[in-house]
Amino acid sequence: MHSLIIHMSASTTRRPNAEALLRTLPDAQLVEAVDGRDPAQVTGVTIRPGDAHAPAYPFPLSPGEIGCFLSHRRCWRRILAEGWEYALIVEDDLEVDPGRLRLALDLIAQQATPDSYIRLPVKAREKPARVLAEEAGLALVLPRVIGLQTVAQVVGRGAAERLLAATATIDRPVDTLLQMHWITGQPVHSLLGSGARELTADLGGSTIQKKTRTGSKLAREFKRAAYRAQVALRPQHPA
Repeated sequence: MHSLIIHMSASTTRRPNAEALLRTLPDAQLVEAVDGRDPAQVTGVTIRPGDAHAPAYPFPLSPGEIGCFLSHRRCWRRILAEGWEYALIVEDDLEVDPGRLRLALDLIAQQATPDSYIRLPVKAREKPARVLAEEAGLALVLPRVIGLQTVAQVVGRGAAERLLAATATIDRPVDTLLQMHWITGQPVHSLLGSGARELTADLGGSTIQKKTRTGSKLAREFKRAAYRAQVALRPQHPA
């Protein structure tokens, strides 16, 4: 399996972890992250203010969120250009347990196809609509509601093509769009128990986190909860 590590070369605090991932992940290479603050790099998509799909997204996209989305699109294009059946795409704040990762990738190899999108979430919060396989403390599931975060995932060639076609216009973060299987046409599975961990706090914090004043935080959380409730009304169902 090939691995693509999204990393901005200017990020010196994350460089040691990116290099550790290069040594740990199978057939790994770095993919330069898109800087969402640089208009010259924000190309190839139309950006909308949360109104391209229903339910509407209640927050404007930050430059960091735009850069993250375009970085994943860059990886999807790379999968297509190389003709790989699928590849592991990770962000540079991922930490893995090598032993658990080997077990996880072995199970994925038994189940994955070019149409697969399989998340390796850092938190096992998703409730399964179906369990596809269980082995060595791992569970490959179809979650009812797709979880957030894109720290690690295996993306097939067909899935990459489908997602690129669905994201010529972007109006919300990439993980939020991936929840909308009714828009993308892409089922999303999760492999629970892979041992993946996110090192954001250890590496100096998120590159896309927004700072909000205390007075507006409550209103933001209310909007977030209302949005997530609407997403939950459209769960994934077993085929």
